Amino acid sequence: MAPQNYKPVTHVIFDMDGLLLDEEMPGPETILKPPTSASQSIQQQLNLDRQLGKSYELSYSNDWQNYFSNCCFGLFTSLFPIYSLGVDRIVRHLHKHRIPIAIATSSKKSSFDLKTKHHQEFFDLFHHIVLGSEDSLVTKSKPAPDIFLACASRFHDAPSPEKVLVFEDAPNGVEAAIAAGMQVIMIPDPRIDPELSAKATLSLMSMEEFQPELFGLPKLS
Repeated sequence: MAPQNYKPVTHVIFDMDGLLLDEEMPGPETILKPPTSASQSIQQQLNLDRQLGKSYELSYSNDWQNYFSNCCFGLFTSLFPIYSLGVDRIVRHLHKHRIPIAIATSSKKSSFDLKTKHHQEFFDLFHHIVLGSEDSLVTKSKPAPDIFLACASRFHDAPSPEKVLVFEDAPNGVEAAIAAGMQVIMIPDPRIDPELSAKATLSLMSMEEFQPELFGLPKLS
């Protein structure tokens, strides 16, 4: 899409997993030494779910849930997810300029708390956070628009969808944002088929490439 077709926005919503937080963390096949066929199968499914934007908390098999509970919980709480490339600068820039920002994630509260516990100061910059799996307004998961419409409605001024810009990393999230009537920037996992990002308003390699002024937002200094 040509730059002149981008529309000015006033509010920004971010997905979390794979976008704000780097999901490239040790999986079952690296935690279990030596790796087992079961752990490798679990990790392959997790990787696929992440790339497609599925809520992998909902797609966990019983084997994975048992594995996570018995083997990984203590290790997972000790990990420190890092911000994906360029995210910290963009989020703080928008917050500094009083652009309302929020998070819309499919994570359950228990998972969200684990992932963010070492980054409270960063996540306090957001106006609000919607956990789709536990929010009464979200009756359908992505690619349905529920989570983004619910998130937009919780800003104090409840902007219309065309005034909201969404950041996503997965095809299901892109489709959800479009269905909600919002513009969406996709920062895809490099392993997915490039054609899966074709529906996005704009596709970038990383947040470092984002130019806020294209959407009527304050330019980075």
